[in-house]
Amino acid sequence: MAKRRTKKRTHAGANAQKGSQGANLNGHANMKDPKSMVIRIGAGEVGSSVSQLVTDVRRVMEPGTASRLKERKANRLRDYVSMCGPLGVTQLLLFSRSDSGNVNMRLCTAPKGPTLHFRVEKYALAKDVRKAQRHPRGGGKEYMTPPLLVMNNFRKPESESDTKAKQLESLATTAFQSLFPVINPQTASLKSIQRVLLLNREKSEDPEEDGSFVVNFRHYAITTKKVGLSKPLRRLNAAEKLIRGSKGKKGGLPNLGKLQDISEFMIGGENGDGYMTDATSGSEAESDAEVDVLDSAPRKVKVASKAKAAAEDEEDGDGDTKNGHVQRVVVKVVELGPRMRLRLIKVEQGMCGGEVMWHEYLHKSRQEIKELEQMWEKRRKEKEARKNIQNENVEKKRKAKEEHKKATGAKDDKAKEGDAEDEDTDMEDYDFSDDDMFDDEDGFDSEGLAGDAEEQVNSRMEEDGDWSSEEEEIADGNTGKTKKALK
Repeated sequence: MAKRRTKKRTHAGANAQKGSQGANLNGHANMKDPKSMVIRIGAGEVGSSVSQLVTDVRRVMEPGTASRLKERKANRLRDYVSMCGPLGVTQLLLFSRSDSGNVNMRLCTAPKGPTLHFRVEKYALAKDVRKAQRHPRGGGKEYMTPPLLVMNNFRKPESESDTKAKQLESLATTAFQSLFPVINPQTASLKSIQRVLLLNREKSEDPEEDGSFVVNFRHYAITTKKVGLSKPLRRLNAAEKLIRGSKGKKGGLPNLGKLQDISEFMIGGENGDGYMTDATSGSEAESDAEVDVLDSAPRKVKVASKAKAAAEDEEDGDGDTKNGHVQRVVVKVVELGPRMRLRLIKVEQGMCGGEVMWHEYLHKSRQEIKELEQMWEKRRKEKEARKNIQNENVEKKRKAKEEHKKATGAKDDKAKEGDAEDEDTDMEDYDFSDDDMFDDEDGFDSEGLAGDAEEQVNSRMEEDGDWSSEEEEIADGNTGKTKKALK
């Protein structure tokens, strides 16, 4: 039996292995990964800057987000909430602008909440961040995998004694962690971690704002470079990758046309005056960190003896250093944007319309809290009563419809039986022994029009007296005069 064809170019997730953890390297999120929608509430009223901020946040949330979502003025929050279930959306990020000009962000967990309300105090777009950089990072393949979430200072030691502050920190931590898939450090590859989303909670210097929750939002790209190689050697290494790649670029190859030997390119002249390393190159940026990375790329060993020796070295524990599998790499981070300073205003149950669990500015007494709880309990009971009434009405309509269907079906059957009985009685009442209509001269003739013409000819011949001679000729078998009589 022929092997079934697997679509590799157009089919989403065709190359994904079953049971693999995390997002794929082809830009498509797995089915179990969290999915989000970044929405503008009041699409025509938020302005161009907030619209661009929404676009930048969608880029941060890729690949598990609706990047090309189109909002309309007529769309309401319930329209998006109703589509969360069929589309598998787990989080909603709602951006809006108030009448006073404040930009707000709501982080909702579908389908039953809770909802975290943030005020965007300051923000910078991704294009503004790129303009401020000398060597900005272009948008490449880093958006094909989800970012690594780094959360700093979300849990304070002082909040261990305060139950409400501890619950707030735990809730905020869980809400942000649920935006992205879980990364297993033991199985995750380095290629799948190309971006970092940093959420840093600010420490409040003012004692009056000790209970505030302010988060700085930063987005970075991770770049790596090998250490210990000169700049010409790195150019040769890059040129080798371009040649081996499917899309080679001649512009990346070094120009050796004016040199006598490859050594002149490597040492920078006859005396080696132009030799550049990481220390002597003034154009190299400062590194953030240097780490040892195990190179897991497959290597071809043609000779069997060399493969056996390499296996023995690995068993001894010296194979990584002897064969060069461990590489020293410089790790750098380049900011992609956007930047935001978020202040948590309140937390409420449900999807943007439930009981307020925490508020930064409004503080209620115990009596007021008790009254609010009673009010919400009353609303909850009224809602359940309305639901029960609706279910009862639906059930009544369903039963009435079935009864009407049965009644109309019985009537139709009776009507059909009555019509059949009427037809039978009509046929039974008909008396076929009454043959007066067939004996009537003015009745209908079984031979049709031709029989009527022949009867008229015979009657005319009988009046003229020719019928007697015709009878004799017919008796003799001569029918020649019949045509003369017909003229």
